[in-house]
Order: sequence, then structure tokens, then C-alpha cells
Amino acid sequence: MKVISTERSQVLASRIAGALGTGIVDVKFSQFPDGELYLAAAKPDDEMVIVGSVTDNNALVQLLLLIDACEGSNNHLVLPYMAYARQDKKFKDGEPISARAIARLFTHNIADCITVNIHEPDVLKYFSVPTKNISVGKDVGAYIQTLGLNDPLILSPDDGALAFARDVASVGGWDCDYLDKTRISGTEVKMAPKKISSKSRPVVIVDDIISTGGTIATAAGMLYEQGATDVYAACVHGVLIGGAYSHLKVSGIREIFCSDTIERGCSRISAASCIAAALKH
Repeated sequence: MKVISTERSQVLASRIAGALGTGIVDVKFSQFPDGELYLAAAKPDDEMVIVGSVTDNNALVQLLLLIDACEGSNNHLVLPYMAYARQDKKFKDGEPISARAIARLFTHNIADCITVNIHEPDVLKYFSVPTKNISVGKDVGAYIQTLGLNDPLILSPDDGALAFARDVASVGGWDCDYLDKTRISGTEVKMAPKKISSKSRPVVIVDDIISTGGTIATAAGMLYEQGATDVYAACVHGVLIGGAYSHLKVSGIREIFCSDTIERGCSRISAASCIAAALKH
């Protein structure tokens, strides 16, 4: 078994290879003047782990090309991050189910698939190969332990992400809650923990994805007003578009950290060990 990856998942792929005790297959990437993508891989092994986060359309095409380049091998696909996964149903007539459309692409030449904290687990039903979703919640919790926080409150932005927050909080036996939104007026919304006060304690807001960071930035200001000593932000997938990192720092977030499913400067947590364990089983 060897590991091969798309251009933007090289660091995670090398860590997965290290955890598996195996090697990486070399790939050269380029682009034609008309925008077409090209890659050339060294000879694949009989069994391959193909790693590629779908972060944009180029990453998607590159992953499809890589799968085709591994024709003839027994291929295990690792999708650390899957763009389009949030459109998992039709919200109005004429819309595609984008998650289904993308999942259907990963059918040929793939034996099975692993996803990491996919936004909506129901998306797994759209894959035609055996697919399992794993969580790095415990790894997020382990990193929080290294911060040395005194009695932190772990908060999810809403009740939908509460299960993930509980997974994170279980590592340190910390209190866990979610942000409850109360509309004060047509333009004003108040956010506060549903049950547990944040007064005089550090707070870590955790979610599967941070995109623009707008909700978390607003929540941070309100948590400070309610007496929180420090506010941190953690996620699995650091999409961080539109100046999100700077926006969060300006809002008073002390530290923003994510995993390496999308490789960022603030990737403090690696999904490699969880992925390697899933591949071994």
C-alpha cells in the first residue's frame, strides 16, 4: 500500500503515509494554457490510498484525474474535505442536490471512501461505494488541553453542532453548551450560551467548518460582554474565506485553529492518525 495525493493535500497525505508506515507516490502537476489541468504520477502500487480535499473546482478535477491515473490498483479514497456537501437537499425547485452530484463522481476505480467530519452525514448515502465518516473531535480536544485553559466552556454555534462539541468536551470532561440566538428586534440578535454561563471563564467555540467567521465573530463580542475571560475558535475545516481569519482576530478571538483537512497556517491538528486508523480497519 502507498499513498498518493492531489496538490493541495500533500502535507496531510505525507502524515497519513507516516502513520501507516508506508511511502508516497510522486506526482507532477501542471496546467495547459487553456486552463486544462494535467498530472503525471509515478507507477502506482497494487493498493493505493488516494488523498484529496475538494476545496474548489480545480481540486475536484485534479482528484478525478488522479483516480484515473491509479487505474488497475485497489484504491481507497480519502476525502478530508468535500465541497458542495452542504447542499444535501433541494431547497427550491430547479436546484441540484450538489452533494449527490459530487458523490456520484467517485464511483469508478474506487473500492471504498473515508470522509472527515462531513457537514451532513446523510450525504454518505449518495456514494455508491462503502463510505464511512470519521471525526477528529478528540484530536481537537487534545489540542485544547495543550492550551492550559482553566475550566473552559466548549460552545457550538448552534444545537446542530452540539454533538461535535460534546465529542471535543469529553476529552477534558469540560462543560459543553451551544449558543442560543434571541431576536431582540428586526436588526438585533442576542447570542448567549443556552444553559451555562460564560462569566469569568475561557470559552472555545467549536464547529465543523469556519467559512466567513461572521457568526463566531459576533458571538465573541457578546461573550466578552457577558464576562468571558478569553474566546478561542476551533474547527475541523478551515475554509476561512473573505478575510475570515483577520475578521476573527479583530473581533477579539485569542486563537483560531483548525485541522489539516484544508492546509492552513493555523492548522494545529492533524487528521492523519484518525484516517490511518480507519484505513487499518
